[in-house]
Amino acid sequence: MLSEPVRNRTAQILAKLANPVRLVLFTQEGECRFCNEAKGLAQELTGLSDKLSVEVRDLQKESAKAAEHHVDEVPAFVVAGDRDYDIRYYGVPTGYEFTTLLSLIELVGSRDSGLKPETRAKLAGAASPLNMQMFVTLTCPVCPGAAVTAARFALESDQVSLSIIDATEFPQLAGLYGVMTVPKTVVNRGHAFEGALPEDRFIGEILKGASGLLAP
Repeated sequence: MLSEPVRNRTAQILAKLANPVRLVLFTQEGECRFCNEAKGLAQELTGLSDKLSVEVRDLQKESAKAAEHHVDEVPAFVVAGDRDYDIRYYGVPTGYEFTTLLSLIELVGSRDSGLKPETRAKLAGAASPLNMQMFVTLTCPVCPGAAVTAARFALESDQVSLSIIDATEFPQLAGLYGVMTVPKTVVNRGHAFEGALPEDRFIGEILKGASGLLAP
């Protein structure tokens, strides 16, 4: 799926991974339009580095494993390291979103969120879970930066989980949250904001959603 120049550049990036990264890819038989493409991409990526591995799981046949990783749609990439950091990508990350996947792999491989001390302190003070759903599209140039900012929070805190969702591939879910522009982030299925915000503003927005997980 990757051109030769992209493969070479990707291999250079993956060669710098400080720690092993696991991709846990959830697919299913039938009724999954892009699962084969997702498998192909995952397998091609893992062939470029011995520090990157992939586990392919079936959402329906391995429902307990899916629940363990908080996955409920396919295809879904869980980007994990020595443990699951609750960072997931729903869809096939091509276009601009290929950059997102590579950046998530780099971030998890570093095991360091890179957040400012004051941001870490605010996040540590969060009294309730923060479940983020960030809607993106493959043609959005600012979405990768927004997604990585969100992933830094998930890497930093066990209170934070992140689902990056291709709005085009999951239109019903995007419609449920009234997604008209991307990136759009929904916190605890209630508070929502748009745009690629800097770290200081991002922490303020996600903390506004810390009043408890709302019903869908």
